[in-house]
Amino acid sequence: MAKLTKNQKLAAEKIEAGKLYTVAEAAALVKEITTTKFDASVDVDVRLGVDPRKANQMVRGVVSLPNGTGKEVRVLALCTPDQEAAAKEAGADYVGLDEYIEKIKGGWTDIDVIITQPQIMGKLGALGRVLGPRGLMPNPKSGTVTMDVAKAVKEVKQGKIDFKVDKFGIVHTSVGKVSFTPQAIAENVTEFVQTLIKLKPAVSKGTYIKSIYLSSTMSQGIKIDPKSIE
Repeated sequence: MAKLTKNQKLAAEKIEAGKLYTVAEAAALVKEITTTKFDASVDVDVRLGVDPRKANQMVRGVVSLPNGTGKEVRVLALCTPDQEAAAKEAGADYVGLDEYIEKIKGGWTDIDVIITQPQIMGKLGALGRVLGPRGLMPNPKSGTVTMDVAKAVKEVKQGKIDFKVDKFGIVHTSVGKVSFTPQAIAENVTEFVQTLIKLKPAVSKGTYIKSIYLSSTMSQGIKIDPKSIE
C-alpha cells in the first residue's frame, strides 16, 4: 500500500469517515485539503442509477456553469467564410475550414473543442479516426454543430461543458479550480447536478442519484449529501 505523505495525512484527518457533507461544506473542505502547488482542478463524480448499456438510459447533455470552469478552452471554429468574423469576435482561437481539416488529417489536435455547421459535417466524416478517440468530433447534442457558430463559441468560452455517463454509470466532470471561492464551486456543482436530475430517463427506477463525490487533483473524495442539492 502506498505511504501517505504528511500533507495527505493531515487532509485525511479533516474528512470525517462516513459523513455526508452539504455541497457548501464540501466546497469549503476541498479547498482546505488541497496542497498542490498549482491551481488544481475541482472535479465531481456522480454515480447514477441507470444502465448505460441501454439506449433509453443513456444520460448525456450540456450545462453552462455559472462561474465557468477556470480552464482556458482552445476552440476551433470550422465554418463558412460568412461566419468567420463573428466566430473570431466571439473568442475562437482558430477559425477557418479546409486548411484546418488538412492540418487535422496530418495529426494536429491542439484544441479542446471544435464547433462547426451542419453543412460542414460531411467533410469531417473522414476525420473520425483522429477526432473520435479524443472526444473532439462535433455533435448536435452537445451544441457544437450549429448554424450560430459565434453563439456556440461564446458559450464554450464562458463555461459551457458537455458530459456523458460512462459504462459504469458514472458522470465525471471538472467544475472549477481550487482558486475559486467555496460559493463559486458550490454553485457550479449545484448547477451540474440539477442538470443531471432534469435528464433522468423516464425508465429509470429506484434511486437515481446514488452518490456524489467532490475532489481536487490528487485529493481524497468528499461525499456530498444529494439532498443538499436536490
